[in-house]
Amino acid sequence: MPDNTPTPPSAPSPSPFSLVGRSALVTGAGNGIGAAVARAFARAGAAVLVTDVDKDAAAAVATDIVAAGGRAGSAVLDVRDAAAARDAAEQAAHLGGGALNIVVNNAGAISPAMFDKMDPGQFEKVVAIHLGGTFTVSQAALPFLPDDGTGRIINVTSAAGLVGTIGQVNYSAAKAGVVGVTKSLARELARRRITVNALAPLAATSMTANIRGNEKLAALTLARIPLGRWAEAEEIASSFVFFASDAASYITGQVLPVDGGTVM
Repeated sequence: MPDNTPTPPSAPSPSPFSLVGRSALVTGAGNGIGAAVARAFARAGAAVLVTDVDKDAAAAVATDIVAAGGRAGSAVLDVRDAAAARDAAEQAAHLGGGALNIVVNNAGAISPAMFDKMDPGQFEKVVAIHLGGTFTVSQAALPFLPDDGTGRIINVTSAAGLVGTIGQVNYSAAKAGVVGVTKSLARELARRRITVNALAPLAATSMTANIRGNEKLAALTLARIPLGRWAEAEEIASSFVFFASDAASYITGQVLPVDGGTVM
C-alpha cells in the first residue's frame, strides 16, 4: 500500500540577509547613520561593538540594542588612534567569539570653508579622520577578519567624493580617497574572500544639519535630489545590512550611492 503519511514541512532556509553568528565594529556609531547601522545589524542578528569619540553616546546606543534583545558593547574610539583601533577590533572580535566579520568605517567630521579661506589644519583634520581613519581601523581589524567568505569591510564615502562639493575641498578629497582605498583593498583582500565596498549616503543627520538649516542651501540640495527629500538614517542602514550579508557575497570593490538619485 502506498505510504500516505504527510511529509513534514522542511525547515525554512535562513535569510541571505541574516547576520546571526557574526560580529561587527561600527565607527562613529553614537548617532546618525552609524547608530542606525549598529541597530540594524543587531536586528539582523549580529553582535555589535558601538564605537564613537563620545563615550556616553556610544554606550547609550549599545544599551538600547541590548534592551531590544540584541547583543552589543561599546568603546571610545578616535579613529586616528592606531592603539585604540586595535583594542576596539579585539573587543569586537571577543563579542563574536574570536572573529570580527564586519567593519564599518563611518566616523567623520566636517569643517567647511571656501578654498581660499581654508587653513591647512582644517584640511588635515578632515582628511585624517575620514581617510586616515578608514586606513587605521581597517588595518587594525584585518588580523581578526575571517577567510571563510563572511569578512566584510564597508566604507562610507559621499557624493562629495564622486562629483565634488563647493566649500568642502577637504571633505571631497577625503571621500574620494576612501573610494580609492575601497577599490585597491578589494583587489588585495579578494584572495582572502574578504569583500570591500563603499556606500555614498545622503540623510538628515548632524553631518548635514548645516545644509538643512540654511534655507538657500537646503533648497539647492533638494533640487538636486530626484526623489525630492532627505532620507532618514534608518533608510540608509538597510543598505549596510545588504553589503554585510551573504546576499552581497559576490560584490566587491563597488560604490553604491544611497542618495535619492543625486549621483547616477
